[in-house]
Amino acid sequence: MLIRIILATVLILAANAASASIAVFADGRSLKIDAYAVEEDVVHLTLQGGGKMTIPLLRVDRIVDDEIVTAEVVAEVQKIVEEGGVFPRRSWRFSEESMPLWQSKYNDIIVKAARHHDVDAALVSAVIKAESDYNPKIVSHKGARGLMQLMPATAKRFGVHNSFDPEQNIYAGTKYLRWLLDKFEDNADLAVAGYNAGEGNIKKYDGVPPFRETVNYINRIARHIRKAIDSKQIASGSVTGAAR
Repeated sequence: MLIRIILATVLILAANAASASIAVFADGRSLKIDAYAVEEDVVHLTLQGGGKMTIPLLRVDRIVDDEIVTAEVVAEVQKIVEEGGVFPRRSWRFSEESMPLWQSKYNDIIVKAARHHDVDAALVSAVIKAESDYNPKIVSHKGARGLMQLMPATAKRFGVHNSFDPEQNIYAGTKYLRWLLDKFEDNADLAVAGYNAGEGNIKKYDGVPPFRETVNYINRIARHIRKAIDSKQIASGSVTGAAR
């Protein structure tokens, strides 16, 4: 309940804060922008204060919307982690007990990729749901592609030649999740926030970045995970009760 109250406070404050976008570059640098437009393999950036620049999309790690930098929001976001986090505190390594949360024709690939990279398959499926709703051909307005919405720079980083190939996409996205979980010591709040906002922003803000998009993102994915855990507990309780 406390976590829900914290998140509600964050989102209320976010609605009243000035918003912007941030272009995070593949070399770790970032730039505040007023607008952007992706055109095939380039992105046109409208800079704050005037001016425009066009660069290869490969140079952009990601674009994050709605930066929130009020002191109140920064403090509330930090509490999310301090009070136990949005995600359950558990191992996020592969387990036969934790499988994809939805039926899809990609479940075999998800399980194989999750086993290969030692990542919880339920978490992988929840990221796919949030990123693309299981559409392997989708391209976002930011230029992210495929099931796990890989930006061209991320696809290149993890050896993907075709982001629209479900197997390549899922294996790369899962490998990236494993990398993030290792980097942030199995803290799913930070790993999933890093998947959305970039690991550089986790370091910059010493925790979950104060971006409305990112807070909503981790909350949405964690809600799927917690719902699945609650359903299993209810089912287990029902079976136990019947046995008595």
